[in-house]
Amino acid sequence: MGAATLVSLEGYLSTSYEPVCDYVDGDLEDRNVGKKTTVVFAPSRPRADQRVPDICVTLGEPEEQVFAGAPFLCVEILSPEDRAGRIQRKIADYLKFGVRYIWVIDPRERDAVIYTASGTQVVADGILPTSDPDIAVPRSSPKMSAANTPKSE
Repeated sequence: MGAATLVSLEGYLSTSYEPVCDYVDGDLEDRNVGKKTTVVFAPSRPRADQRVPDICVTLGEPEEQVFAGAPFLCVEILSPEDRAGRIQRKIADYLKFGVRYIWVIDPRERDAVIYTASGTQVVADGILPTSDPDIAVPRSSPKMSAANTPKSE
């Protein structure tokens, strides 16, 4: 296996990659994406998470395409290819960067976990909340079991 070639942050930001990838410490990592990526945040400090969240929420309209400051909320929607270790590194990087809320949603299991600097919370009541400002987003409807699946006529 050959040695990896490091990429500068400037090179990463000025290049369009197909498929889209994350920039982490000069390395490019494959990224599982949907059809469209709208905003990237990549601060100009070392190892401050040059990552692309699935969804990013800011307080107010950002002036830049690449955020110099942390967004309020990052949402990661798991795909079948996502690995726990990689997601945990992303969460740690987001928190280190100053993101106040990280929601990790597993659509196949209909589970969600909220990460903040003060801890981790599994979403048990079906609501993904934030505070200051207060946001409450319902997770998808609960799984339907065979017992409560509607019968077709």
